[in-house]
Amino acid sequence: MAAPAVLLTPVLGQPERVMLQGRVLKEAPGDGSSALTRNVRRLAARNWEGAKVSVRFQGVTATLTSGHDGGFEVNLLPPEGKAFEPGAFEAEAWVEGATTSARVEVVPASTPLLVVSDFDDTVVVTQVTKPTKLVQTALLKDADELEVVPGMSALYGCLRSGVPSAFALVSGSPVQYLPRVKSFLTRHGFPAGFGVYLRDLGPGSLSDYKQPIIRRLLTQFPQPVVLVGDSGEKDPEVYAQIREEFPGRVKAIYIRDAGRTKDATRFTDMVLFQDARQAAEHAVGLGLADAACVESTLPKAAQTPPATANQTPP
Repeated sequence: MAAPAVLLTPVLGQPERVMLQGRVLKEAPGDGSSALTRNVRRLAARNWEGAKVSVRFQGVTATLTSGHDGGFEVNLLPPEGKAFEPGAFEAEAWVEGATTSARVEVVPASTPLLVVSDFDDTVVVTQVTKPTKLVQTALLKDADELEVVPGMSALYGCLRSGVPSAFALVSGSPVQYLPRVKSFLTRHGFPAGFGVYLRDLGPGSLSDYKQPIIRRLLTQFPQPVVLVGDSGEKDPEVYAQIREEFPGRVKAIYIRDAGRTKDATRFTDMVLFQDARQAAEHAVGLGLADAACVESTLPKAAQTPPATANQTPP
């Protein structure tokens, strides 16, 4: 019998609390002989309900039991009178027969910006609007074969004002693809420290799965917010809803043109862009991005139409 596996999600934390979450699998998915085999095994891996899970972060330890879907979530508090040290640290999680670790970015109050990003067709070319292409990307490619959206890692690297921003990836990709998503972000030079929040596949997560995660992030972190997504699915509608629910918090919404853009009302007070440089220039104008960084890492694209913007300055 194969050994179990623990998936521990990279998260954003606060000095006063860190919420760790993950999943326990009955058996670690095998390597397989092809990308299709590996991805199918990831998606078909059996969850381990009732597993005794231990977690540790900055000397604080907790033990809990995995739920019906193998999932676990625990809110860790620092010792009384103390705080978790800001910065990047490793958290650990283990069950009998398996252990793992994940990065936790403890976000200090001085962090200037919280950037919430989609994954598919925002930073990786998935072609969600074309079902055949979507299936090919989801099942027939490994992390090192996925196509990055040009300029997006540089754009995110420039979204700062002298101090690095905090980043959260909120995606409909299944939680079983966590290793794949992490590998992709690292391979293509996205800022370290992304909190990664993926979808728990099931009947209750077919729609409206992003809003609860984004609401929790905006409730936890008081920083001004930038939302980045694409036009292929529901990001404009989701982000408009979040902006309405959190008045004054959302400083800009950037939507990559991935099709389905005929209805301009979907992008009211948003920036619809085809090239990352367009979004970066707009962010510089709002004081959300470093101008020197944009000039050095995002060369101007030839004959690219300007971004469509009707964004109210903060």
